[in-house]
Amino acid sequence: MSNTWLVVGLGNPGPDYSRTRHNIGFLVADELAGRIGASFRSHKSRALLAEGRLTQRDSEGERPKLVLAKPQTFMNLSGAPTAALAKFFGIPADHTIVLQDEIDLPFNTIKLKLGGGEGGHNGLRDISRTLSTKDYYRVRVGVGRPSHGSASDHVLNGFSAAEKKELPFLIQDAADAAETLILTGLLEAQQKFHAPK
Repeated sequence: MSNTWLVVGLGNPGPDYSRTRHNIGFLVADELAGRIGASFRSHKSRALLAEGRLTQRDSEGERPKLVLAKPQTFMNLSGAPTAALAKFFGIPADHTIVLQDEIDLPFNTIKLKLGGGEGGHNGLRDISRTLSTKDYYRVRVGVGRPSHGSASDHVLNGFSAAEKKELPFLIQDAADAAETLILTGLLEAQQKFHAPK
């Protein structure tokens, strides 16, 4: 299973949350599923699951397998489905990627990292707790901080009209970042996606 990756998109289940900033991880997971020709289905781990292989080959000439997941618990309880899937498929933390919203990054910004703190993100905190490690990859998709009001209201609201125009490109870039991380490693992905636009 060394060429299998667990990619977990974070979000909240249900139509009320489907197009909110907090659900950017689900949107990126949907993009990746479309690229590998996979459909999401229910899984006993309390997640929606899609499986398939990337069309591109890695440095060893193989097409990595993706296990894409969208936990159907609420965001703050994302850890149990993530840990259950990691155990079920035998995927270690160093082959786990979490797609997350990040209020500490401006909208339309992507950063990648391995390990480190959760920055107040309760979904990440729960995953770190259930995996018993912080050493998994994160694709941090910037949704920006609100100019007024609370951060929780900001992430649970929909995108602005201006953001909606850029959102499809941001989702594509985040999916590209996850693929690059898998195919060529963290450093190359950081060099490519951390550069100013």
